[in-house]
Amino acid sequence: MKTDNEERAGLLYGIGAYGMWGLVPLFWPLLKPAGALEILAHRMVWSLAFVGLALLALRRWGWLRDLVRSPRKLGLITVAATVITVNWGLYIWSVNTGHVVEASLGYFINPLVTIALGVLVLQERLRPAQWAAVGVGFAAVLVLAIGYGQPPWISLTLAFSFAVYGLAKKKVNIGGVESLAAETAVQFLPALGYLIWLGTRDDLAFGSHGGGHTALLAATGIVTAVPLVCFGAAAIRVPLSTLGLLQYLAPTFQFLLGVLYFHEAMPPERWAGFALVWLALTILTWDALRTARRSRAAVEAAKATASEAEAAAVPVTGEAAGAADTAGTLTPPAGRTS
Repeated sequence: MKTDNEERAGLLYGIGAYGMWGLVPLFWPLLKPAGALEILAHRMVWSLAFVGLALLALRRWGWLRDLVRSPRKLGLITVAATVITVNWGLYIWSVNTGHVVEASLGYFINPLVTIALGVLVLQERLRPAQWAAVGVGFAAVLVLAIGYGQPPWISLTLAFSFAVYGLAKKKVNIGGVESLAAETAVQFLPALGYLIWLGTRDDLAFGSHGGGHTALLAATGIVTAVPLVCFGAAAIRVPLSTLGLLQYLAPTFQFLLGVLYFHEAMPPERWAGFALVWLALTILTWDALRTARRSRAAVEAAKATASEAEAAAVPVTGEAAGAADTAGTLTPPAGRTS
């Protein structure tokens, strides 16, 4: 059983992870004049270097042998690496081109897309409240599409790519740091090749704008890996329902940064779309908490029933057994009268 201190530490780790993910829009503009693709390539290369050192220090290499021997898992890791490449690249581009609010919307609707994929791919059955949340989320996308004059493609691409990424990682079922190491290993050679190609064209920002800028590009590996490590520490210490609530911290911070710091426009149709998304997430959260309470109550009832049955089945000994034997001689068997 987890102690209060462990759960408190897990909560802090979770807040730290989602807080860092929520504040990362402040980091990517610091890497200009490097373009989004170069930043993405550096993120892949330096992430592998960082997690490789971490795994070397922890001596956690046993998972690698099992992964190499499983073509199915290797295929899923390749899928995960591909979709997270799309997600990372589009997110960096969105932040550096003034689309922070639309990017935050992608992570707000991601839970709804994940539920939809569960139905379509895993044949999961939804509860009525979940259907209602998905319906409201779909209405939000329609409102935003009408307001924009086109579908919110940045938000939808971020949401779907991250949902597919989560699905692939669920199927692979290896640790967060190990998974990141495997994914960035798939990304490493194409990313390194792209950086070398930029260098041959004298278009490489790395090393061309002072030591501070170079260090910031190298720090993309730390910015990628540290929140993931914190998330992994939180996941083993706090209930899943708590993590489910904490996940909304990141897009909330991103949304506030987009509106208050980057001063992005929020016309009425955008507010309407966001309001519908928040309504859908409220329904989803309420249903998840209600289901978690019912599950806990059912588990406690089952434990109580098991304890009562175990107590009733305990044999009596000593004086109690003698008293029971005496009582047996004085009481007629069931179905018989004196």
